[in-house]
Amino acid sequence: MIKALRGMKDFLPPQSEKFEYFVTKSSQIAKRFGFSPIETPILEETSLFKRSVGESSDIVGKEMYQFTDKGGNDVCLRPEGTAGVVRSFIENKLDRKGGVYRFYYFGPMFRYERPQKGRLREFHQFGIEVFGEESVMEDVNVIALAKEILDFFDISYTLKINSLGCKECMPSYRENLILFLKDIEDGLCEDCKRRIYTNPIRVYDCKNASCQNILHEGPRITDFLCETCDSDFQTLTKTLKELQIDYEIDKNLVRGLDYYTKTAFEFTSNELGAQNAIAGGGRYDKLVEFLGGKPTPAIGFAIGIERILELIKMPKKKREGYYFAALTSDALLDVIKEGMKKREEEKVYIEYKVKSLKAHLKSADRLNVRYCAVIGEDELKNGVIWIKDLEEKSEKFQKIGE
Repeated sequence: MIKALRGMKDFLPPQSEKFEYFVTKSSQIAKRFGFSPIETPILEETSLFKRSVGESSDIVGKEMYQFTDKGGNDVCLRPEGTAGVVRSFIENKLDRKGGVYRFYYFGPMFRYERPQKGRLREFHQFGIEVFGEESVMEDVNVIALAKEILDFFDISYTLKINSLGCKECMPSYRENLILFLKDIEDGLCEDCKRRIYTNPIRVYDCKNASCQNILHEGPRITDFLCETCDSDFQTLTKTLKELQIDYEIDKNLVRGLDYYTKTAFEFTSNELGAQNAIAGGGRYDKLVEFLGGKPTPAIGFAIGIERILELIKMPKKKREGYYFAALTSDALLDVIKEGMKKREEEKVYIEYKVKSLKAHLKSADRLNVRYCAVIGEDELKNGVIWIKDLEEKSEKFQKIGE
């Protein structure tokens, strides 16, 4: 028997319905915030992610689905959504036109890592990206959008925020951090030892308990912020308070990708166990320029759909639509005609098997339809169709063809 590849799963009802519900409602909320849809290819040039995500990241080093296609091109399945949106932004010359652009997207991402609860090799994200707005108030707007989505689905969470500084304050911090890490290098795990010389700030992202104990006394970027970054972070925290958006400052919060600057944020849930992050993002003002575009401020976030589905409770489904059926084979053609006509305005199930009225009513109830419409010998003789409202428990006859 052929099975799905390890770390990849099917979506069937009711999970597929929950997935559609999440995407539909999240898209509606994003549109209310002024965002428009964008869709980028699942397959991109590998160089896009090597440049954007960074050669030193685990994603590029260990986790990409990378291969050479029949044309000899080095390609990979996208491991995250931001880089492709930035590539599209530059390729379509939006960076040259100026103005503010707000996009939302959803779709599959791929990373070759060990499958576990809350982490698959094919997973789905809902994300938003904003280009051309440098005000820290847009950081507030983006965080408020993520909060609005989580609140709509009645998900409990903790919002954590931090500042990652900018090109003005990062060099001094990086120098101090490297000196600290070299002093404690013997006590670090192998990954953290490697990060000292590749991407030192990522040591704070390490999940190794012994590393975290040692790193407790290490320098934090918030102690090295330049005047602009410090002012923006103070404005961010003050505005969140004014809007009654609760948050925690987490000085250990860093982004695993190399292009983030200034604001970083993450929503976590204590209902998910170890893999508790349900949404995360931040500002990445350097990435557009880094990928060959005109310098453009940018910010965004992504929500892990599979993780959040565990926390979503679907509203009780209302009865809707029609169930059309025949009590005699002579009536089947009229049933199909009536059902097809009604489909122009309503959801309709058509049953092709001739069964008893009791059996049809049972099937209609199981499908949770509002109306059961049946044609039998008597109905056919009188040119009518019998319709029962399964919610109101009322019955009526209607002329065939009306």
